[in-house]
Amino acid sequence: MKDKVLNSMQIFARAIVAPVLFLPIAGIILALTSILSNPVIVGEGSFLINLGKFIASGLWPMLMNLSIIFCVGIAMGMAKEKKAEAALVSLFSFLVFLGANNQWLTLTGKLLPYNDSSDLYGTGQTVLLGFQIVDMGVFLGMILGVVVALVHNKFCNKELPGAIGVYGNTKLVFIVLVPILLTLAVAFSYFWPIVATGITALTSFINVSGSIGVFLYGFLNRFLIPTGLHHLIWSPFSYSNIGGELTINGKIYSGAINIFLAQLADPSIKVFDPSAKYLQYGMVKMFGLVGAGLAFYKTAKPENKTKLKAILIPALATSVLAGITEPIEFTFLFVSPFLWLVHSVMDGLFEAVTVLLGVRTYGAGGLIEFLSFNLPAGMARTKWPIFVMVGLVQLATYFVVFKFLIEKLKLKTPGREDNEVKLFTKKDYKEKIATGLGEVAATADKDSDLAAVIVQGLGGKENIETVDNCFSRLRVKVTDPNIVDEITLKGTGAAGVIKNGDNIQVVYGPKVNGVRNSVEKYLAS
Repeated sequence: MKDKVLNSMQIFARAIVAPVLFLPIAGIILALTSILSNPVIVGEGSFLINLGKFIASGLWPMLMNLSIIFCVGIAMGMAKEKKAEAALVSLFSFLVFLGANNQWLTLTGKLLPYNDSSDLYGTGQTVLLGFQIVDMGVFLGMILGVVVALVHNKFCNKELPGAIGVYGNTKLVFIVLVPILLTLAVAFSYFWPIVATGITALTSFINVSGSIGVFLYGFLNRFLIPTGLHHLIWSPFSYSNIGGELTINGKIYSGAINIFLAQLADPSIKVFDPSAKYLQYGMVKMFGLVGAGLAFYKTAKPENKTKLKAILIPALATSVLAGITEPIEFTFLFVSPFLWLVHSVMDGLFEAVTVLLGVRTYGAGGLIEFLSFNLPAGMARTKWPIFVMVGLVQLATYFVVFKFLIEKLKLKTPGREDNEVKLFTKKDYKEKIATGLGEVAATADKDSDLAAVIVQGLGGKENIETVDNCFSRLRVKVTDPNIVDEITLKGTGAAGVIKNGDNIQVVYGPKVNGVRNSVEKYLAS
């Protein structure tokens, strides 16, 4: 039972990443448009103001309608096959729910009168795509996406006999979904207000718990990375009302990221909302792990230091610039779980300290995002220089603590292994094949050849059920996890391999999109 629950959570966490991958792009562009539309920067009456507003107007609908985006993304991500049809059916399903829920509220006399959609703030109802419905935020899309995916996976290949055969397969999926959606539209009219009360209570608890709440948030967000479940920690705070709600210029914004971006576009706001406390988890990406990397280098064997730099420099650059930490974190995660625990605790502590100092920065990603969001906002509104100063203290602390623990506990961190530290090369991998550590015809210089090695490491084509990816990991569901060859996979440039039941995560860092494309092409060939 425990494994089944964990497996389900892994599948959902993997699926939720699909839509989230696109949202930072919209966020960065919106941050840049705030510069163009700020009269203090470009001057009163500048044509750039209208240009900035025009660009922003095209992107805000994405962030203001996250529910439908999550519905389509999750349904597509959880679908085992025929993903395009699953996405299309999820769109139909979302619209069916909106119409049915609105009509039920009308028939039962529950529909509240309003002049502007902002009048509905706090009433438990909202207007979405022109329909006044029960306000479920992004959770509506998440729930419907899961429901669609479950029905799709069960019926998408079901054939119907005779003349009604045309209504089989994915058409049957939609037929089955209609009564389910109508039932949910009625049920949520009564059930969701109770859930909303619980969400409000949870938010209130986190807020009143102050530094302890921030510490737990930061600790769990880091500690759960090996399982891939950390997406279930930060995403609700970033994109739902769990992370806060704020009305700006008559519009309601939910989630820490949306609130930050909305404030960014309004120069009249002098200090940003406290909901930014959920966006400080990127400090360790830009500072803490640099200190850890310096500790690895300092404690490495002299003969290994030159080659260790070849590993650390690109890994740290990926962390600092892009905010992708797995390439550096997976160099010590499996070597010392205790060091990982200390890492998670320190991350949580520094996030709490940052919030205590009144910092309101966007600090969720790497340096590129940090500069894109915070420079337009200004120092007074975000106090980002304090973030940087605390980050430098974090860097020094990580160096001292990691160096002490590595030497005291005699940990075999990078550069201290009994065997010489090295990166895998084609020659190395051919030697592994020769010694029986993997069986592939060749490794080589083309994407298809690399994909062949990866597929072989995953147990062959017949062992692979689904292939997805998040920001840095190839996420694969396999039939038999026991035949997955970790050494073969690491020989393809993977920083680490995580097994959670039949869900395998192979860490490739920023190049994971290309890896997935190569693997999917190979599987289809």
